[in-house]
Amino acid sequence: MVATSKCSGKYHELLLQLQRQADLMQNPSTLLDPYIHLQGLHSPVLKGSCMERPGDFPSEDALWRLSRQDFLRTLNTTLGLFLRMLSALQQDLPKAAHQQAEMNIRGLGNNIHCMAQLLRGSSDPEAAEPTQPGPGPTQPPPPLPTLPLDTFKRKLRICEFLQGYHHFMRRAGQVLRGWGERRGRNRRHSPLRGLQRAARRTWPFPGLRRLAPQGQLPR
Repeated sequence: MVATSKCSGKYHELLLQLQRQADLMQNPSTLLDPYIHLQGLHSPVLKGSCMERPGDFPSEDALWRLSRQDFLRTLNTTLGLFLRMLSALQQDLPKAAHQQAEMNIRGLGNNIHCMAQLLRGSSDPEAAEPTQPGPGPTQPPPPLPTLPLDTFKRKLRICEFLQGYHHFMRRAGQVLRGWGERRGRNRRHSPLRGLQRAARRTWPFPGLRRLAPQGQLPR
């Protein structure tokens, strides 16, 4: 997927948008629930059979081990494949839910492109590091599922796939929130911030404004 609108150059603003989009897309009410309602899969037994199938989407462990750029690349590729699957399921989904899901995915794809572009031009060392320690080679995206010919089995297989999509978006959202939490911890524990706090504690003349360092304006 390619960006179709202007990118924000602010990291925190872009990260917040990505987090909110992932939170929206993990909600079953956006796609899975309308599908279940349309296909008549309301019974507890049928809904209990509608579980994510391992291998349909990257696991949480695999996502956490990726560098930021590799995570964005994996997210973009996986959503691109899901978009293709959505096109094949056009007759199986309510029109409004199908169209909204496509819009959500394209909007997220735009921000993925923008964040990847921003990180490439960033001096932030976290941009090239795994979000958690450990080896994390980029995994090839899972193939599109083969749908059974039997009508009922086909309905359940699509249900499993949509469930997996929502779970995948929840995992992606957790990784994105981890980016913000880690960045916040780094700022709190940075040597510069420690020196600044020490300077505030030891400033002997609280009634006088300190001179700003050279090249900075006083607040």
